[in-house]
Amino acid sequence: MSAKKSTTSRERVLESLNHKEPDRIPIDLGGTVMSGIMAETLYRLRQELGLEERPVKVYDVFQMLGEVEMDVVDKLHVDVLPVEPPALFFNIRRENYKPWKLFDGTPVLVPGDFNVETDEHGNWFLHDGGDPNAPIVGRMPKNGYYFDDLRVIYGKYDIDLNRPSLDNVRQDNLLTDEELEWMAKRAELLRNETDKALVGGFWTKSGLGIIGNIPDFLMLIALDKPFVKEYLYVKQAVVMENIKLLWEAVGGNLDIVGLEGFDFGTQNGEMISPSDFEDLYLPHYKEQYEWIHKNTTWKVFQHCCGSITKILPMLVDAGLDIINPVQCSALGMDPKWLKEKFGNKITFWGGGVDTQKTLPFGAPKEVKEEVKERIRIFGPGGGFVFAAVHNIQYGVPAENIVAAFETAYEYGKYPIEI
Repeated sequence: MSAKKSTTSRERVLESLNHKEPDRIPIDLGGTVMSGIMAETLYRLRQELGLEERPVKVYDVFQMLGEVEMDVVDKLHVDVLPVEPPALFFNIRRENYKPWKLFDGTPVLVPGDFNVETDEHGNWFLHDGGDPNAPIVGRMPKNGYYFDDLRVIYGKYDIDLNRPSLDNVRQDNLLTDEELEWMAKRAELLRNETDKALVGGFWTKSGLGIIGNIPDFLMLIALDKPFVKEYLYVKQAVVMENIKLLWEAVGGNLDIVGLEGFDFGTQNGEMISPSDFEDLYLPHYKEQYEWIHKNTTWKVFQHCCGSITKILPMLVDAGLDIINPVQCSALGMDPKWLKEKFGNKITFWGGGVDTQKTLPFGAPKEVKEEVKERIRIFGPGGGFVFAAVHNIQYGVPAENIVAAFETAYEYGKYPIEI
């Protein structure tokens, strides 16, 4: 038998998304803000890989994710790169990087507008857009790892008496000309200079999301579902407009578009009742998927942590192409069941190694065995992009990360023979 013809990263990803077997399973690290790695951990990973020692760029200040640069991409055989707006969260633009140190002393580079205030306890505070005259929107406790979004924690909404105004939904969520131009230029550059598959993610303006914080929103559904329906209807109109604007600006230079990033699942079940999900969200998602499939060349990527065994069938039937992060440690999310039930209809992007227990606390040998098992289950027939279950967290041993990605590359070659 002749050797399988080698493919580019883009071809490899697209073949797998079309449920075909390329030369090997595609690999993702840093292609989205849900499949990335924290800056401190990335700094140590670079050392473990023997790469040039230099500060890591913090490109997502909310989750403190590090930018996975091309030397890491090449070393770990990564097939995916992100295309995102100039600012991801807190309106902090990813430019004019400057030196900074994390609480543990790790040297990093942060955006020029990353201007932190410190209180008497050593907590960090961020203003909207980095403007000291703007409201404080983020807080990281001393020795913490992430920023809390204070707009969500304390809420802009009072569920007892008031409802958020719907007048500004379009203004607050519509992609700007600058954002569209930035993403178009980035996609064109990466398309011309790399062979990678490109994922478009404008996460703060593409999802329907929720109103306020999670407890308040769940209560709002119980108290005033008609208003929730009205809000999501208005938000959907903006999301659909954004999708069309992005297609006009970027076109086929993107391969995949990321839409919803909200988690409808918890560790032990759905956070929202399946009937409410079907009533409130599903019709809008179906409209999004149908328009994209009819009018673009894109595949649709959706993120949803937790146990979603009752919601996932609805998403599959609605036409979703890709589900992430495939949290196999959540109740009912058994890899064998997922593959047997949905493996010929949807791509599992993630699920490659558990980030709650195995990756942070296991030995490299245990990591390797789990990755081999996930490849054996998810790999056959395509429909699998190897990635960790969500972002790789602070303090994860670098040797475990290397073990995971080296195993994915070594044992992910087709035909799968584990």
